[in-house]
Amino acid sequence: MPSSLGQQHISPLIPAFLREYPGRVRRSAQTDQIVDLVDDGIDLAIRIGALKDSTLVARKLATDRRVLCAPPAYLAEHGAPRHPADRAQHECVILADQRDWAFVTPTGVIDMRVSERLVTDNAEVIRAALAAGIGIGLKSTWSVAPLLASGELVTVLDDYPLAQTVAIWAVYPSRAFVPPKTLAFIEFLTVQFGEPPYRDIDPARVQR
Repeated sequence: MPSSLGQQHISPLIPAFLREYPGRVRRSAQTDQIVDLVDDGIDLAIRIGALKDSTLVARKLATDRRVLCAPPAYLAEHGAPRHPADRAQHECVILADQRDWAFVTPTGVIDMRVSERLVTDNAEVIRAALAAGIGIGLKSTWSVAPLLASGELVTVLDDYPLAQTVAIWAVYPSRAFVPPKTLAFIEFLTVQFGEPPYRDIDPARVQR
């Protein structure tokens, strides 16, 4: 499972799962690297994003709504972007595979390369950098909802939503026999996550 999602939301659920299904989890691993489930003998992976075609079986656990957000101190110093094109004047903290941000505009979708202040492969590094007052970041609401609610972060470019729709997925190898423990954990997470988007927050309701 991805480190950030695992630390914040999945690992805290495992004790409840073990109480309901004793002995079902033998090993839990958190990594932001994509691993080969078949070669590594992994029963189940939790992944975020738009899935690529593969022989793996995927079940959607929840929608992953993403927003652009920044600390108020940064916006007070640099101003808030009014249009996606303004991103060239701003410092962004990004994941290594998210250098291009696509926006929905009245004239269609525009795809833009962002200006990098910090590039990392760890989502928690971005969350910490934003909380410390550095730049603009693209974050899932399940990750930054508390910071938005407290006012430590505010959303920007609300009139230009991000174009890509992504989700949180349970992924497992396609095979004739799927271990009952795998199916049990997927069902457990499906109930815990649910819809609307997991741990979502409406930016319009956050006090600015």
